[in-house]
Amino acid sequence: MTDLHRRRALGAGLAAAGQFLLAAPARARAPVTVFAAASLQNALNDVGAAYTRGTGQPVRFSYAASSAIARQIEQGAPADLFVSADREWMDYVAHRGLIQPASRRDLLAGRLVLIAPARSKVQLAIRPGMPLARTLGRGRLAMAAPDVPAGRYGRAALTRLGVWKSVEGRIAPAENVRSALQFVARGEAPLGIVYETDAKLDRRVRIVSVFPPSSHPPIVYPAALTSRGARNRAAGGFLAYLSGPEATAVFRRYGFSVTPSR
Repeated sequence: MTDLHRRRALGAGLAAAGQFLLAAPARARAPVTVFAAASLQNALNDVGAAYTRGTGQPVRFSYAASSAIARQIEQGAPADLFVSADREWMDYVAHRGLIQPASRRDLLAGRLVLIAPARSKVQLAIRPGMPLARTLGRGRLAMAAPDVPAGRYGRAALTRLGVWKSVEGRIAPAENVRSALQFVARGEAPLGIVYETDAKLDRRVRIVSVFPPSSHPPIVYPAALTSRGARNRAAGGFLAYLSGPEATAVFRRYGFSVTPSR
């Protein structure tokens, strides 16, 4: 091959390579991975979708009871951001050095309610000494397990109201608050204790009454970057977005309150 032919072949090769690079799609962004309490699923899915539309940054979610998530993070689960349904499980991971302390913030607040199937005629005012056991009849009270925030709030409320001992042997335990909601929605339990935001999502249930805030610890949803997420600039951007006006509007639409400490 002559020098002229070699130069022509080299030029053609470089041109083809250049066209390939121009035609190749931009490298996809790595998603931000968020581990969050099950009660946030609908709201966070909407927030994440809006964020991705506006920024091009994908966000993926894993939902479960806060207790289960905290233990998963402890075992090395690849979470960039943790949103808990209470402060205790956020404290759990914080004490183990698994979050970035400076990133922690209280995002949202909620309320605890007593629910019944939509067709149920049961009426019960929540007050000290209320006849909860009698109202259950032969049924059970659906509640999240005691290590789950919703279950802990529920037990605290019933204890404060002086009725826990009358029903503690008649609990239908659920792995998380959404599962407790399903027990009632399917008619498997005549009453259940869930978050107000969950109850409003399912037409198969109705709210019987709201627990007084003084009957249980404040229902607060803290969020923080994990130690892994602290090194991920995209994760920090999504956490900041959760405190912004667009996300706040979505959370309020689902019935959450915005915490003053935000």
